[in-house]
Amino acid sequence: MTRIPHETSGEPNPLQLLTLDRLRRRTSMKWRTYPEDVLPLWVAEMDVPLAEPVVRAVTDALELGDTGYPAGTAYAQALAAFAEKRWDWDGLAVERTAIVPDVMLGVVEMLKLVTGYGDAVVVNSPVYPPFYHFLEHMDRRVVQAPLGADGRIDPGVLEETFRQAVADGRRAALLLCSPHNPTGTVHTAEELSAVAALAERYGVRVVADEIHAPLVVGDARFVPYLSVPGGERGLSLMSASKAWNLAGLKAALAVAGPDAAADLARMPEEVGHGPSHVGIIAHTAALRDGVAWLDALLAGLHTNRRLLADLLAEHLPAIRYRPGDATYLAWLDCRALGLGDDPADVFLRRGRVALNSGIPFGTGGAGHVRLNLATSREVITEAVRRMAAALD
Repeated sequence: MTRIPHETSGEPNPLQLLTLDRLRRRTSMKWRTYPEDVLPLWVAEMDVPLAEPVVRAVTDALELGDTGYPAGTAYAQALAAFAEKRWDWDGLAVERTAIVPDVMLGVVEMLKLVTGYGDAVVVNSPVYPPFYHFLEHMDRRVVQAPLGADGRIDPGVLEETFRQAVADGRRAALLLCSPHNPTGTVHTAEELSAVAALAERYGVRVVADEIHAPLVVGDARFVPYLSVPGGERGLSLMSASKAWNLAGLKAALAVAGPDAAADLARMPEEVGHGPSHVGIIAHTAALRDGVAWLDALLAGLHTNRRLLADLLAEHLPAIRYRPGDATYLAWLDCRALGLGDDPADVFLRRGRVALNSGIPFGTGGAGHVRLNLATSREVITEAVRRMAAALD
């Protein structure tokens, strides 16, 4: 059961353990895209050391030379145990899972199973930009069903979008982001059940990107899409990558509902050769042995959300910020600042803070920025100071 996180596990807050100088030694995208005078609070990488069980598992594998091709169901078994303990969900059947290289490539493979060239795929904008890029690359027609003003799925808008998506008699799918990126919205059981009912009514298949599922804080509770009534025909993609900062160790799981098992069985065998064997070892260790570290992280993120809200209220009160219940991303409405459609450009040029522009997130993104909260309190404080100074 999801709970309000607190640091009682003995684990220190991992967000406070690395200095900026040490972080700048990293060679990943976050730290190499911009010059050193820029504070990078954009791409979804966390400023944390890895959980010790993950380091130990990967080190042991490297010392053993265990760097071959992936095999077995250890990852799925670890995820099933985590899901039962964390989300009270015992419906993740290992036999209805398959390893895939990562969540987005898994999304592509799942959509290939339930849609064809030119078919519509519905997304709830504003949403993770790679949704658009991957769908367009695979020649699917992207149809937006924008979220409501409250950042939640609007059933009326979704129904009308479904109706239009299947009007020509072709297949259609919903690519559901749950929890939602960038808003941090955690869809409720009632909302997901309504989505499932509409999908059944219009013959729309649901593929759920649930990569941020472990990153829920406060009183909210993550509900797996496959667990709600009507979710039996759904397909889900899950991974430990976001919650344990393992994006560079590629591995994810495709999970099928009971009535979608035959679809998953049609996935080509070679897709399962794509994940990193070492990545699977890392992800398995995270889910199995890294929960204390995760709780410490969630406690730190909870503190950072409050800190950002306080700093914005003091220094940039015109920015609207509704803290989400999940992810480590903050969606900031900067339209009242008068900076145009792309305030991220202004904050980068004038303030030397790198944020994600809201424009690539689709409808509802203009005038917004996405800020990565998974860093130290000191970096967040300096970033807001720079953002405020950029307006002078």
